[in-house]
Amino acid sequence: MAHKPFSQACENNKAPIFRVLQNVFTEAVTVWEIGSGTGQHACHFAGQLPHLAWQPTDLAENIAGMQMWLDEAALANINPPLILDVTEPVWLLGDFAIDALFTANTLHIMAWHSVQLFFSGLAKHLNAGAKVCIYGPFNYQQCYTSESNAQFDQWLKSRDPLSGIRDFEAVAALALQAGLVLQDDVAMPANNRLLVFVKHIEREAA
Repeated sequence: MAHKPFSQACENNKAPIFRVLQNVFTEAVTVWEIGSGTGQHACHFAGQLPHLAWQPTDLAENIAGMQMWLDEAALANINPPLILDVTEPVWLLGDFAIDALFTANTLHIMAWHSVQLFFSGLAKHLNAGAKVCIYGPFNYQQCYTSESNAQFDQWLKSRDPLSGIRDFEAVAALALQAGLVLQDDVAMPANNRLLVFVKHIEREAA
């Protein structure tokens, strides 16, 4: 019998992340989570924020394990998980609109080209005024913020040379190209950050 997957990182960071999300996702919308992993975040945040509908997504190989967490939580406001790979055509060509999006510990796992495709997808799918929360470690001015992040980056690159902690400035530039305006950059425990963006609302000419 398959064992339910478990992420200690999710257990460690879910409370501090929630303290930010509860002040960002205040409206009754569907939050798309990119890279839901085990599903622990989906269960915790949906349980704490019942006014939201939560849409978990991940690669096909992670859905079965995630489903174990979703089945156990049995929350009415969690939608069935979707298979979603930001490098696949459905991300850029699919017909769906997003009012809120959350992703945690994904950008440093993806290749940089995949990060670019992620933001290209946001440019296409986000509705005006949509809120985006991105959690994880970032470098600033191409410098590590801690020795532990430097060691983590070395470990990431030893597993996959295309992965690695991303530079905040490079990520912010992609976000700006996608029409996103940075609202907040929140310091989190363990040398992580939570970036909060809002999709620019174009004003009609008078």
